[in-house]
Amino acid sequence: GPGLGSVKTLLFSLAAYRTDEGQPWVLPVVKKVEQKIASDASLNHEYLPILGLPEFRANASRIALGEDSRAIKENRVGGVQCLGGTGALRIGAEFLRRWYNGTNNTATPVYISSPSWENHNSVFMNSGFEDIRTYRYWDAAKRGLDLEGLLQDMEAAPEFSIIVLHACAHNPTGTDPSPEQWKQIAAVMKRRFLFPFFDSAYQGFASGCLDRDAWAVRYFVSEGFELFCAQSFSKNFGLYNERVGNLTVVGKDADNVQRVLSQMEKIVRAIWSNPPSQGARVVATTLTSPQLFAEWKDNVKTMADRVLLMRSELRARLQALGTPGTWNHITEQIGMFSFTGLNPKQVEFLIKEKHIYLMASGRINMCGLTTKNLDYVASSIHEAVTRFQ
Repeated sequence: GPGLGSVKTLLFSLAAYRTDEGQPWVLPVVKKVEQKIASDASLNHEYLPILGLPEFRANASRIALGEDSRAIKENRVGGVQCLGGTGALRIGAEFLRRWYNGTNNTATPVYISSPSWENHNSVFMNSGFEDIRTYRYWDAAKRGLDLEGLLQDMEAAPEFSIIVLHACAHNPTGTDPSPEQWKQIAAVMKRRFLFPFFDSAYQGFASGCLDRDAWAVRYFVSEGFELFCAQSFSKNFGLYNERVGNLTVVGKDADNVQRVLSQMEKIVRAIWSNPPSQGARVVATTLTSPQLFAEWKDNVKTMADRVLLMRSELRARLQALGTPGTWNHITEQIGMFSFTGLNPKQVEFLIKEKHIYLMASGRINMCGLTTKNLDYVASSIHEAVTRFQ
């Protein structure tokens, strides 16, 4: 195995899917659709509309909200094609700063989970928000969700605050509220007039099921919330460098959504002016063909299942070694990341002595695990935990 003095290093810090051979994976359905696009003589490289490819936007929003979404039937859903999930967050944030509650919202509090994806903070700060706060999320002692702390922080939030929520596969903890807990969160947010801004970066990738991974967003919509949902297709289509994102806007009526979109058009015009077509075409083509859609869901399940397998294999090995502590959180967490609960000393030992590169927080990307390195990783974690309590 890769040990001391070995040139082989194990990268657990990156945020992308890898095969069991440690290689990037181009989804077979994506390869097929790319070839289809390349040989389609009717396509050209003219500008798209400012808000993006209409069939991409409509179908991306449909995937988020569901086939039978009442909001879609009532014509109060809009989409903006954005540069990845980050671009969707940015356009949403820029809009909220200008128009959310009056015409200047720099002082409106924005709440981000503690911990969260580090870019959330930067996106809202760079969009002009000056009061960025955290709500409690992770309970380190019980290695799970701090629901009580989360609800207290939302109760205490000023009315009309903006709350950034992870739709599924919370990054970095991999710990999501259960449907029952989501209902409690929604109840407090509704009572306190808090605005939900969902970040959905892992739909389908988390559980292998598109609908299950979108449950929270759909529940909030069914409860009558107006909301934003930033969708990324980087992970679930493996289209990282094509920058394929969508901002789904759910408003109270069709008029309202049209007004929001016309303001967003002005914002987009001054940021990237016009979005790229390739990735959006790949996604739109796949989502509008029943055969390709079925093939895509199968590809997504392949990725999700590999991650689930690595979780159960790592947990089984740590338990077999009798590694101190509890390890059931590794299989209870979902998505690409696991918050191992390792402390900074243990992390440092793994990096320096074992060449296992993970985040200082103890977050590992489960895709770094392969059938070939599982034993090495498990025994290294065992050694780290045994030596540094």
